[in-house]
Amino acid sequence: MRSFDPTYNLGMLTARITSLKVLSVIPPMTQLNTPYPSTAYLTGFLRSRHIEAVQEDLALALVLRLLSAKGLNQVAQQVQCIAFHNRSPALESFSAQLTRYLRTIEPVIAFLQGRDSTLAHRIVSRQYLPEGPRFDTLDAYVDDESGDPLGWAFGALGMQDRAKHLATLYLNDLADVLRDGVDERFEFVRYGESLAASQPTFDRLAQALAAPPTLVDDVLKQLTLEAIARHTPTVVLLSVPFPGTVYAAFRIAQTIKAHHPNIQIVLGGGFANTELRELTEPRVFDFVDFVTLDSGERPLLSLLDFLQGKRSAQRLVRTFMRDDTTAQVRYVNMVEPEVPFEEVGTATWDGLPLHHYLSLLDMLNPMHRLWSDGRWNKLTVAHGCYWKKCSFCDVSLDYIGRYETASAEVLVDRIEAIVKETGQTGFHFVDEAAPPKALKALALELIKRDLGISWWGNIRFEKTFSPELCDLLAQSGCIAVSGGLEVASDRLLNLMKKGVSVDQVARVTRAFSDSGVLVHAYLMFGFPTQTVRDTVDALEYVRQLFANGCMQSGFFHRFTCTVHSPVGLNPAEYGVTLNPLPEVSFAKNDIGFNDPTGVDHAALGVGLRKAIYNFMHGIGLEEDVRNWFDFNVPKTRVKKDQIERALRA
Repeated sequence: MRSFDPTYNLGMLTARITSLKVLSVIPPMTQLNTPYPSTAYLTGFLRSRHIEAVQEDLALALVLRLLSAKGLNQVAQQVQCIAFHNRSPALESFSAQLTRYLRTIEPVIAFLQGRDSTLAHRIVSRQYLPEGPRFDTLDAYVDDESGDPLGWAFGALGMQDRAKHLATLYLNDLADVLRDGVDERFEFVRYGESLAASQPTFDRLAQALAAPPTLVDDVLKQLTLEAIARHTPTVVLLSVPFPGTVYAAFRIAQTIKAHHPNIQIVLGGGFANTELRELTEPRVFDFVDFVTLDSGERPLLSLLDFLQGKRSAQRLVRTFMRDDTTAQVRYVNMVEPEVPFEEVGTATWDGLPLHHYLSLLDMLNPMHRLWSDGRWNKLTVAHGCYWKKCSFCDVSLDYIGRYETASAEVLVDRIEAIVKETGQTGFHFVDEAAPPKALKALALELIKRDLGISWWGNIRFEKTFSPELCDLLAQSGCIAVSGGLEVASDRLLNLMKKGVSVDQVARVTRAFSDSGVLVHAYLMFGFPTQTVRDTVDALEYVRQLFANGCMQSGFFHRFTCTVHSPVGLNPAEYGVTLNPLPEVSFAKNDIGFNDPTGVDHAALGVGLRKAIYNFMHGIGLEEDVRNWFDFNVPKTRVKKDQIERALRA
């Protein structure tokens, strides 16, 4: 750690960093089917500025190391030390079938990586894979006529899909074994999430990092040291997009500090941008040297200049660091222009093992499948959100509030470069809401250049998406869109400032569906002042949207209030009061609130999720929506032909 005195810093750091090599790291756990794009963006940007930059995905590396014959043998040795009466069903099943797991794990990984497709024949036989508790869920899906537990989902064909789903259940069984027998924090996505998410102090994370390492920690340590030896960086960037990546990121930093103390470590990403904006905890800087906020290009350039002695500490941009003279955390933000979106360079996946990612099929939900199945090149059409009014969204933060676009020519140049580099033509546009004007220009440019890509992304269901525009987007390669219907209630949509109505959503979603584009709706319950009747009415609207072919996929999630959203900033406008927060020195994001309606939204959520799951498979579309709830709810006020009338209009 360095003193905050700029003259002291410059003298020390100029002697240490005369040339730069930046290693960007994806820490566990993120997606297993495709690289999280932050390191690809930063690596491409740094190379465009002639800075030597490389990248590593330690999330994928950790899973592949653990899910190998050698890794499972190590797991088995730990499980053997657990008394029989303390073993979970997952551990009992694993121990009883260990020989089969050791024999099948590496072939299954090869199958999910697309290196041995013919293994699907054996997997679907249900005689090849050892089956643990996760396979019990198949019993709920048995087709009464055929006795086939997956016939309703895949029919007589789709053998590869069946095999992927069964292989994914197999991996989920092993994840449960790792959680129950090795590291109670382990999950494929939310690894150690509770240690970081909205934790007001660093205490729980510090305790976990001071505890004896688990087998997972030891493997991650080994992978970290191998990556450092392979690249010999002078600066390491740890990108932490979610709370489920924070614990592992700090373990990586802990290893680097212990073995290579001269390497400068920078923490950034979505978690830092949303939850660490009021950081005052000095212990964070026992592990990392700097924490940066918001878009990383400008803070990173200023920080690299500082590390080379080209600027003083007072001229850093959106950067936290510790002043060891006072042991206090200092936030430095010299205001400088952002790097224009058109000048951030082209993302590069160079150095990432693109053929090693796992194509999974976990949830039998059409849109969620796109998230986990297949490798997608992730790209942004525009920075921020052009609407930036939704009251549940973090519109006060840079990643939403600062809207900036690039020309269609620049975007398609980037797409062409990425296809040439990766050899893959699938793109996921990761915008909060891709702007229709930019999408139209992009589609015209894609068609003009005759680029045969497939793409999908998030939009707002706004009236600009006419049938003609939907046809154009489909012609350019659009295969799916997702958008927020949230609570399908015009009163609540107005309160949310969504800028759409239910009737408008019906027309837009039908236009996309008629163009052959899959439509997924993000749905919400538990919004301030939402009543039971509001919820029943919303479900009736959703039923009609599915019945009329307007959407094919959807998911209900519970509303969460954040301190950066309009609801969190101005709760009185939404009829709620916020729960007081403790003093915060570390993470701050979610905040509880009191809603005078007193509705048991958790109980309603069970029925909502059950209904949407069945709607996606064409089940229950003619039933009274009250039947999905296990208790009495009021009759809907929505007319049975409301969506039909909206479509005719």
